[in-house]
Amino acid sequence: MLSAPCRTKPASGVLYLHGFNSGVDSPKAVWVREACAYLGLACATPQLTHRPADALALAESRLAELGPAPLLAGSSMGGFLATCLAEHHGLRAALINPAVAPARLVADWVDEVFVNATTGEHFTVGEVHLAELAALTPARVTAPERYLLLLGTADEVLNPSEAFALYRGARTLMHPGADHGFAALAGHLTVLLAHGGHALPPAWRPRQHKEPDDL
Repeated sequence: MLSAPCRTKPASGVLYLHGFNSGVDSPKAVWVREACAYLGLACATPQLTHRPADALALAESRLAELGPAPLLAGSSMGGFLATCLAEHHGLRAALINPAVAPARLVADWVDEVFVNATTGEHFTVGEVHLAELAALTPARVTAPERYLLLLGTADEVLNPSEAFALYRGARTLMHPGADHGFAALAGHLTVLLAHGGHALPPAWRPRQHKEPDDL
């Protein structure tokens, strides 16, 4: 069972960061936008580049349009980037199956060619990706009460116990049987927004979308 959200002022907006080689049209990004639109809450879901440092810089550049204290949210690699921003700016963050050791995650993909379904871009993962991820990784996670974890017990890409250990003390929801794509987010948007101090009606649900791979 989740503990009560932190009693702070409601978030001034939401910045959602998609996972590796995903995009702004992924179901989770669309659902977050729909939920924020229902609440009349400012929301940004930028299309991130595959280069970690550039992706982080772009994400950080969008904070200013979301008010003084936005809620960060991110899936997988986007959860890692959201953590970097949360640690740097002291913001709250809701993380969906976050990558806790991203350099290790992409190490097996060096020289592999990817195609982004949203942008059509072809790119190759190189040693520069590993170096940037290693340089960006925070030494530790501070103030775990700022974080909400949404973890799937059947994540086929990441071990949820590693996230649970890294963010020990964070509010955590373990969804039985949920995989890395975490389509279960459709039913947990009330929890995600509550972490930012906003209340969706319990019965509210977004439209249904097919969930693509989201790393």
